[in-house]
Amino acid sequence: MQHGTGGPRSAPRTHAPARAYDRIMAGDRPAPDDHAVRPEIEDSWARLRRLGLDPERPRETHRVTPAELEELRRATGLAPVLPLLRSTLFPPGDSTPLVLAVADPKARILWMDGERRMRRAVDAIGFEQGALWAEDEVGTNAIGLAARTARPAQVHSAEHYLRSHHTWSCFGAPIRDPRTGRPAGVVDLSGPAVGDHHYLRQLALTAARLAETELRAAHLESLHHLRTVAVPLLARFGGPALVVDPAGWTAAAVGVPAPPRLTLPAESWEGGGVHWVPTLGECVVEPLADGWLIRPSAPQPADPDEPGGSGLVELDLRRTDRPELRVSGSAGCWSHTPSPRHTELLLLLALHRDGLSAAELAEALFADPGRTVTVRAELSRLRRHLGPLLEARPYRLAACARATVHGPDDPYDLLPGSAAPAVRALRADLAHGMLRLPTAPGTQRPSASSLANSSSLGSSSTSWPSGTSR
Repeated sequence: MQHGTGGPRSAPRTHAPARAYDRIMAGDRPAPDDHAVRPEIEDSWARLRRLGLDPERPRETHRVTPAELEELRRATGLAPVLPLLRSTLFPPGDSTPLVLAVADPKARILWMDGERRMRRAVDAIGFEQGALWAEDEVGTNAIGLAARTARPAQVHSAEHYLRSHHTWSCFGAPIRDPRTGRPAGVVDLSGPAVGDHHYLRQLALTAARLAETELRAAHLESLHHLRTVAVPLLARFGGPALVVDPAGWTAAAVGVPAPPRLTLPAESWEGGGVHWVPTLGECVVEPLADGWLIRPSAPQPADPDEPGGSGLVELDLRRTDRPELRVSGSAGCWSHTPSPRHTELLLLLALHRDGLSAAELAEALFADPGRTVTVRAELSRLRRHLGPLLEARPYRLAACARATVHGPDDPYDLLPGSAAPAVRALRADLAHGMLRLPTAPGTQRPSASSLANSSSLGSSSTSWPSGTSR
């Protein structure tokens, strides 16, 4: 956040991040104590310097119109959580010097509240409802960082890219939609950088969890409403059928063992028809007012874990806030939104088709080859989605699987929330043309950073951090 007339006094500039900031922004080489700058902050600074953002001269704040603001508020579905956040964070008579901001997944501020003096200070410099607070616009800040990486982010004092922000501390936490697992927005708490700022982290995380709890309760209520409509409808059918909501959650089923949630195609079913549905096989799909009616065409469900020959494993990283794993085989196609750690693992396995040991993966992810227990546990969870396509000893994608990674146009936007040493090194190698992401033969090449074929990476000689090599 920025500082203007009426804001907090200037923070002292004697700590290591402030000294590192002065050196790096002046174009000097990093000093030995610059390790005080956290990797995610260092990466953000480097990215903004490449974009040409001047740390001394903030850009004019971009704002949406009032009509656009109302439309964005409706689109997030977060309006019902605001009363709970306000009553919890700002009880009557409270004068805590805080500002609450709730933004959408693109870092556009939709709502604000907080102590009156603080609101006046931030209003004077453009931190207001309707303002775009993305990193590209206002530099390193908690809202922009959390929106871009889909992870909690704290930015304190001199960690902000713009010098005019250094008198503030802020913490942003993504709010995830419980129906889809995708970010629905960001809750941010900001206050003066002087004094103890660590409480912001716990407050912001608590606020995000409260918002998610409210969204989950609303989702359960909508499922219950859909169930009251679905049960009499399904009773009229003689064969197996089920009803799911728009996100694929099962409201009711008859004659078929229904999973809690079905994986729906990203582009929806466009009005119905016959479609292949994971775990159910070929189905007749019909739209309902609040969901979908699904009737399996075959009595035996298909098994999506059976590759049945060669398959295509696609890791789509073009959207920085929502990676997607797509698997295509003889049994059909299905998709999944992997966790940040699973996304890192999938990227490494796609690049190293000969396989990596648990120790090598631990070194690549944590710079600590001893963390093999964590790696094995994550790979065990990942195998629930890939089945036989993920092999062990060493860990690798099966030879029958063709691997494609769709990367962002800017290599430095590759998994922006990842601080894994191997991922950070990979971004730099891609940017300098030393490596290319794998593309399976016959697939479309969607971006400039994905122009390679996987054969050149099957026995890659990428240098791993801390001297480990492949």
